[in-house]
Order: sequence, then structure tokens, then C-alpha cells
Amino acid sequence: MEQSQNEANLSSEEIARYARHISLPEIGIKGQEQLKTSSIACIGTGGLGSPLLIYLAAAGIGRIGIVDFDVVEYSNLQRQIIHTTHSIGLLKTDSAKQHIRKINPSCRVDIFNQKLTSSNALEILKAYDVICDCSDNFPTRYLINDACLILNKPNIYGSIARFEGQVSVFNLTEDSPNYRDLIPTPPPQELIPSCSEAGVMGILPGIIGTIQAAEAIKIITNIGYPLNGRILIFNALKMQFKELTLKSNPESKNIHKLIDYESFCSEVKVKDEVECDIESISIKELKVLLSQSSKEMLLLDVRSQNEYNQSSITGSLLIPLSSIESGKAIDEIKILTATKNLYVFCKSGKRSLLALKHLNKFGIRGINILGGIDAWNSEKN
Repeated sequence: MEQSQNEANLSSEEIARYARHISLPEIGIKGQEQLKTSSIACIGTGGLGSPLLIYLAAAGIGRIGIVDFDVVEYSNLQRQIIHTTHSIGLLKTDSAKQHIRKINPSCRVDIFNQKLTSSNALEILKAYDVICDCSDNFPTRYLINDACLILNKPNIYGSIARFEGQVSVFNLTEDSPNYRDLIPTPPPQELIPSCSEAGVMGILPGIIGTIQAAEAIKIITNIGYPLNGRILIFNALKMQFKELTLKSNPESKNIHKLIDYESFCSEVKVKDEVECDIESISIKELKVLLSQSSKEMLLLDVRSQNEYNQSSITGSLLIPLSSIESGKAIDEIKILTATKNLYVFCKSGKRSLLALKHLNKFGIRGINILGGIDAWNSEKN
């Protein structure tokens, strides 16, 4: 964050642009110069990254790095406000850069059109003062956390699901907790619904991402009390904030190299379940079977009614996972599978796996369809 005095000095245009910041005694000219000479990396330009990037650019951050490999889709526009209808089909990094440049042409924007991995994370992140975790999956969160520990960078974490979000600041000081203190072990993947499966209130990431941006500004200007050792949780349904204290475990800092985080997060399995090997089948194999012996097959869809209405496989039967887990549908499925072979699918293959594990407890065996309706639609297209 240190640059020469000439580089740090504000122009008359910048003094006018940031007048409301400069009038704050806590920030002033010095603080605005610190923002100008600072650099922030944002991983993810989705729901959280959108408001964060917009406000950081408007605040006068001198250099912003954006890491993302996805493209803009219509389903993003309900919450990813840095993108517009005209951005459909564009790389999210390119779309975000265009928006940032419109807000603040003086902001230097570095774009990395790639997935953050163990092989590139240290090289990408080492150039930035503060790292903002706006990702949406556990492997990336652990990767960002460990990279920040190795590089000694503060990590501003945010996450959202349905109507609730949380924010914290990790690795700010030598005694700060990190993400592994919050979640030492990743949850079983089959228990984690995606954003498209669980849904999210559109305004929620705007609130959480903006709080992340506020924490970044506070850290750079060294003002206020960052969420160091604290988890801020927001519930939009109750319109309620609560705060939890997070303690640092010295053992969680013992990170010296990056690992394969996809494998790390997939190794954890659901405990206390019936030990059984679930057979699986690909969409291509399924289509061959359907063309040969569809009358002998029961194609069971365990998604919600709303998902089923949007897209379904012809001839499939809808019985939501909740009806299986509650026991309401067990007898019906027993009768149906007495004379037919059971094939189960959902959106991506996670809920169908849970359904089959539950059905196994009642002696009902079936086959999981890999990739679910997503893979079916991709194969169809």
C-alpha cells in the first residue's frame, strides 16, 4: 500500500470526486490517498462480488484484480448487479471491468479469466494487499484461506444461502482466526445444495457484499473495528443481525503449501448412514436403456414441484426428497419398485444420492443418475 508521495497525491478532480470521504475526519486526505495506492483482489464476480466491486471502485481503490471463469447468464441478473442484460454471454470478468471503468476510469482493473487453483493462486494473489472471498463453494474458500495464510494477506470472507448471509475478516493479525477455525472440516458434498437448488433472495448478496467492501475500506485506512475474530450473521426474513465470537486455533495456521481442494472437500462422507454402495449410471447409458426397456424402469425425480414444472424428463415420476425423508412416500415407492427397476435423479445428482441412501434403509435399491437433469439437458442440447 506504500507508494511515492507524487503517486499518492490526489488531483483536483479526485478531491472533488471523493469529497464526502475526505470530509470524514477518520478518512480525510490521508485515508483517500491510502485507498488510491491500495490493491484488492476479488475472487468471484457473482452476487457478492458485484456490489463489492462497484463500491470499491467508487471508493477510489487504485487497483482491483478480478478472478472468475464464468459467463453471464439470465439467471445471474436477479442478484449480480454489476452485469446487465447486454452482458449476457460475456465473460463475467470482462463485464465487470466495463462497469468499473464507467464508474471510475482511474481504477486499474486486472482480470484473470480463469479458475483459481492451487497452481495459480499464490502467483495471482501475491500482488494484492487485501483478498476478498466472494466465491460460492467450499474448495475455493479453503484454497483462498490457505493462500492468504501462506502469503500473510487479510481475507474478507462472505457467504450467502437462501435468506441468510455471514461476513468475517480472517488473518488480519498474527492472532486472527481463519476460515479453518470457522469450518475445520468441509461438510459432505451431498448435503450442500447449489444456489440454483436452494435459491437466494436477490437483495441478500447486495447487503453482504457491501459489508465486505466496508471492511476492506476500514482495513486499508486503518479505521474502526473490523470483523476480526467476529462472525456477523444477517437474516433477511427476520431482518436481524447477530454476532458470534470466533477463536483462533494455532493448529489451523499450520499451512505451508496448497493442496488438491476438490479432493479435500469430497473425502468427507455423511456419518451414521447405512453402509451401501450406490450404483450410478450416466445420461448416455440411461438413454440407451430407455430406448430398449423403458417399461421396466421407474424414473424417479426427487426435485421440487417448481423445478419439475420448469424442466422434466418425459415419463418421470415426481416425488420430492422431502417426502422420502419424512417417510410419506416410502410405501408408494415400495409398490412401484416391486415390478420395476428404480432410477433416481435430481438437478445435479446430490439429492438423488441422498434419496437412495434413505431408501436403502427400507430395503429399496436403486441407481443414481449422474449429473441429473443438468446433464440430461446438456446431452439433449
